[in-house]
Amino acid sequence: MNHAIKAREVRLIGADGNQLGIMPLNEALRLAQEAQLDLVKIASDARPPVCKVMDFGKFKYEQSKREKEARKNQKIINIKEIRMNPNIDDHDFGVRLKNTLKFLKDGDKVKVSIRFRGRQMAHTKLGEQVLNKMAENINELGIVERAPKLEGRNMIMILSPKQTTVKE
Repeated sequence: MNHAIKAREVRLIGADGNQLGIMPLNEALRLAQEAQLDLVKIASDARPPVCKVMDFGKFKYEQSKREKEARKNQKIINIKEIRMNPNIDDHDFGVRLKNTLKFLKDGDKVKVSIRFRGRQMAHTKLGEQVLNKMAENINELGIVERAPKLEGRNMIMILSPKQTTVKE
């Protein structure tokens, strides 16, 4: 901004948005002072750098407003966890399925885990069947991001919501 700009020549854009061309830095500073505004470097990568005559405070305000709007439009994806055991009852499975579908509708990823205790480690196929049954039931709202995999005493599967494309 103003005297902190170190280039000899700058491509100047006036306060009204018109290009005034390439000129020496001191002449561009003089034009900015006459208009009682600041000379702000917009594109430092260009040769010569692009500078604009504008109110710097207003520029910073507009920039922060744009950044705030961009942050507001970002979707934060959370990972929700559903825990089950390999010999889960049908009703309990239905409750977990309902919660999983709700999480996927909200746009969150779901980590479905089955904990094997004691002698259940000999029957890991039961847990895999439960996870595959869950995957079959959510196929209209989600996809299996990571297939069921045994990690220690837990079998884990990760589900993510399907990307819905909106036609405009």
